[in-house]
Amino acid sequence: MGETQKLMIAVAGVFVVGFLLVGASKEQTNEEKEAASQIRTLVAMQEMANQKCPKLIENKTGSQVFFPSKTDTDKETYVTLEWVGEAGDNFKTASCTLHQSLGGVSKLVIDDKVLIDKKI
Repeated sequence: MGETQKLMIAVAGVFVVGFLLVGASKEQTNEEKEAASQIRTLVAMQEMANQKCPKLIENKTGSQVFFPSKTDTDKETYVTLEWVGEAGDNFKTASCTLHQSLGGVSKLVIDDKVLIDKKI
């Protein structure tokens, strides 16, 4: 191995060590940790609501729903998805609320008729 190759390997090694030190020394602040936790919670609630609510609405009405027309959430404890029925659907409006503390659907309202109403 020539001197030039050894020098190139040494320079590359210094860069690798430098990147590792910078990456390892960066710590998250409490605010960054809280924000990341809030995002993970919101994503988990949205995923669960998107899995459970359309199935419940289809079971109750016979109509399949896909994308909610409106979403409401406090980003920590609940998410509410709302659908507006289209031509050919067996409902006019549907609303489904999922609370994190219950781990599932806490309220289901179809055409102003409350079908599920669990207290928190």
